[in-house]
Amino acid sequence: MATLKLRAIGNSVGVVLPKELLARLDLHEGDTLHAVEAPEGLVLTTLDPEALRQLELGRELMRRYRETFRALAK
Repeated sequence: MATLKLRAIGNSVGVVLPKELLARLDLHEGDTLHAVEAPEGLVLTTLDPEALRQLELGRELMRRYRETFRALAK
């Protein structure tokens, strides 16, 4: 776990990630992080929550219509 501090950056406030954390997570300047609210607090992730939702919908459709997709693949 890393403790992060909020710092003034111009007229905004930002979070500075230590370089050790950036290296461990393979993050680089310009990468995008998404802040997602979760029951346990705020989660920072490189995964786009909307893309994850769409992926799960696709998986559900594939489960529901598995036999149809199997027949189409023949």
